[in-house]
Amino acid sequence: MMTNELIVFDIDGTLTNSVEMYHNVVIEAMKSLGITDIDTNFNDYKHHTDRYALRFNYERNFKKAMPVETTEDFEKALESEINKRTPISEINGAKTLIEALKVIKKPFCFATGSLPIPAMQKLDQCSIWYHEDLIATSKGHDDREGFVKEAIAKSSAFYNIEKFDKIISVGDGVWDLKTARNLGLDFIGIGKKNKEKLLSLEAEKWYQDIDALHKELI
Repeated sequence: MMTNELIVFDIDGTLTNSVEMYHNVVIEAMKSLGITDIDTNFNDYKHHTDRYALRFNYERNFKKAMPVETTEDFEKALESEINKRTPISEINGAKTLIEALKVIKKPFCFATGSLPIPAMQKLDQCSIWYHEDLIATSKGHDDREGFVKEAIAKSSAFYNIEKFDKIISVGDGVWDLKTARNLGLDFIGIGKKNKEKLLSLEAEKWYQDIDALHKELI
């Protein structure tokens, strides 16, 4: 029997070991579009998403509004850059956790600041199961709140559950915690990289690795 609790997973740094690689991919993809003056201090961006990073740096370079089609060109450039690199690995235990959630029929989805194609590339490289109808990305949103709400709406349709009794956001970044709080969601922090920051902001729960998280969710 399916439970009425939804788990919303971030991807980079939460399920896939891709943060450093993807930062480099984003930089090189922008350069391929002629964007050369790039602010690489991504953690200080107003919004931690591909769409915002592209628009911010495009307008910083060309002093005009970014054309709509530039996002598609950027997504293709990201795909190409990822294909040039050594495939990434999962965060240890991520694939097993997703498979376990499927077995016990516990609803989950993915909400990521990436654009769709690179998001699926990263999951594919780690052999982590997903359905396209359960992935929400920054393609239509500058802010993280936008695609997390989209992920919840898509999950409601996919699982045929009008309203979830509980929604838990799982992420490795401060931006994930802030987004969860802005939307009134429960939050679980994962990973050692941002441990001190998350705990200083009084994250409800934090686990050092996916194995510990597995025991919490299953």
